[in-house]
Amino acid sequence: MAGHFKDNQADLEPGDEPIEASYARDFYSWLMEQARHLREGRFDALDRDNLAEESESLGREQFNKLVSALRVLMLHMLKCDHQPSLRSRSWVLSIEEQRLEIADVLADNPGLKPRIGEAIARAYRRARIGAAKETGLEETAFAATCPYSFDDMMSRIFSR
Repeated sequence: MAGHFKDNQADLEPGDEPIEASYARDFYSWLMEQARHLREGRFDALDRDNLAEESESLGREQFNKLVSALRVLMLHMLKCDHQPSLRSRSWVLSIEEQRLEIADVLADNPGLKPRIGEAIARAYRRARIGAAKETGLEETAFAATCPYSFDDMMSRIFSR
């Protein structure tokens, strides 16, 4: 669950089940109950604060999914660029796989497009550390800020 637990018994009508479907004690049942209230138009019965928090959390998850795919993509690009003699089929296929993941996340969440620059910056910090760890090179061997444009990340050809 996204945030603080709050024992909230919304104004339930008699016969609403499950009766103990509070946010803190049974998240799944709470979700099902909230979905039912929405579908039935029972807006007065909604746990608005926790629903809003969970909705925001879902948005953050999508952003983090984008960051994660960018991190893996850049990690392999850095390895390919800094150790071209070790470039493997696995690295190239990982690049292709992450490009598809990024494209899918952005297709499903077009509202993330304005945040691509922020996602790249966040992902690169970890990709740089990961590349240093996996290559054995010093972290300073890699640029302090991302050397790749989004277009380069999504389209540059890497031979196997």
